Amino acid sequence: MQLLKPENRKNNPLPLLAVGTFGLHVFTLLLLIFNGSMLQELGQQLTPQTLVQLVDGRTITVDPQPNLERQPEAIRRFVGETMSLMLTWSQQQPPTQVWEITSQLVADDFKQKFKSEVTNLNPDSQFENVNRGAENVLVIQKISQPREIGNGKWEVEMLANQLVFSGYDRLGKSTSFNKKILVRAIDEPASSLPNAPLPLHLAAYRLGEARLEIYNVCEIQDKNCSGNPNQALP
Repeated sequence: MQLLKPENRKNNPLPLLAVGTFGLHVFTLLLLIFNGSMLQELGQQLTPQTLVQLVDGRTITVDPQPNLERQPEAIRRFVGETMSLMLTWSQQQPPTQVWEITSQLVADDFKQKFKSEVTNLNPDSQFENVNRGAENVLVIQKISQPREIGNGKWEVEMLANQLVFSGYDRLGKSTSFNKKILVRAIDEPASSLPNAPLPLHLAAYRLGEARLEIYNVCEIQDKNCSGNPNQALP
């Protein structure tokens, strides 16, 4: 076997190549770690946390939620206050005016169907012309927890009564309004403000900030309640 001469061992490039390759791998690893940290920081900048002030004055930061996410209490509050607003009227706040303003919170393809239901809720009452001293008030007894039925869609059951008062009947007459109400998330606020808003405009606008809308109402015992308004309110 032939031994390498000392001068040949000194000129052997393999050790230098190994050291260079190892150094290149270390540099590549450090570069990947740096790029990863930069991407993480960029992701946090693109989805910044939101500063929220609590009722007791404390502030917390929360992660942003997908646009279709809504808290259960926000859904229940929207349903309860919207239905109360739509089904409470008097001579000072006639039902035609109430409907014109609050119907912005109802899906376009369901408005006519729901208006017919509201109009026929009390056959004895005058929807187009409220008599002097007449008043309709929706009294809600219970609103269930929302049940998610799709992406950004929920079903809520509401037990309520509409009380009808007149100038000669101050005890009132009660009509049950037990319904299954379907709501969905929308991208933009459902209501807008005119140049000279009434208090009712402001109330509807505040509810519309939840970015929800009612897209169907069914009888509470209806097991086939769906997103098709034509199947609602038999």
